[in-house]
Amino acid sequence: MKNIPVLHVSGNSLAEAYENGLVNLYRGGMPMKTQYDRPQDPPSIDATMNITVVQPWADPMIHKAFPGGIADLREYVMELQGAKDHWMKNMNDENDTRWEYTYHWRLHDYGSWKERSAKSGTQETVGPFRINQIDGIIDKLAEQPYTRQAQMITWMPNIDLSCYDPPCLQSLHYRIVTDDDGTWYLNCNVRFRSNDAWGASFMNMFGFIHFNRDIVAAGVAARTGKTVALGRLNWHADSYHLYGKDIEDFERRLIARLDEPFETRVFLFFDPSIQEIYREAETEVEKKIERYDERHRRDGA
Repeated sequence: MKNIPVLHVSGNSLAEAYENGLVNLYRGGMPMKTQYDRPQDPPSIDATMNITVVQPWADPMIHKAFPGGIADLREYVMELQGAKDHWMKNMNDENDTRWEYTYHWRLHDYGSWKERSAKSGTQETVGPFRINQIDGIIDKLAEQPYTRQAQMITWMPNIDLSCYDPPCLQSLHYRIVTDDDGTWYLNCNVRFRSNDAWGASFMNMFGFIHFNRDIVAAGVAARTGKTVALGRLNWHADSYHLYGKDIEDFERRLIARLDEPFETRVFLFFDPSIQEIYREAETEVEKKIERYDERHRRDGA
């Protein structure tokens, strides 16, 4: 085969679209090696994928077949909203093994990074410029909801072309359409250069649905006084892949269950019991961050 497959799926809810994407990847993707394979690993299954979630804020939102739990989803939503920005490493310290970036930092403070000051030894923000893209696109959408210029990017070539683990997320593009009743609907296109279909993509999609609602839509609503809801989410991955090491687990947890009713494979996010778990997880996530911070303070990072 000389061409990487290009696959297109959709679903009314996140859980439905996510499952359709995984099944179509499994059936229509191609085998391909990755730079992360161990000698004993089979090839990954790879494709360029386009997934449309028609109603991102609708149930069933949560698919049971993702490697994580409700608390992990809450933690990721908090991370995308900046809770772990201070976990970034000093880029001029080869002994600092923390993260090279966070998505929130790249969106909120694009053009800058962290370094340890040679004079004071403290961590400083450096870079040629520092742009808050989040506020910028909210301002654009509030002023002109149909603009084609409300875009945020993460890629910084001066860092990422030689980075071991550069950002997978590349861009977010927004436009707003108005319903007959005057409600504004925030439509979003998300592009990933690389997306781990089994190990990460559900959490990515869930997280950015909440980011779009809690940060972008809420920001536009606050500036305009309009009711701003979520329209469709279009998720594009240049490489949507199922790692060879994960195929057996994927087949057991999803493919083997496709004959069962769809309702048995999902959770309702707005179910009161799920909402309780989700809300209560915030306290434990905050404690986890505090423990991490204390450990790194002791280590001098």
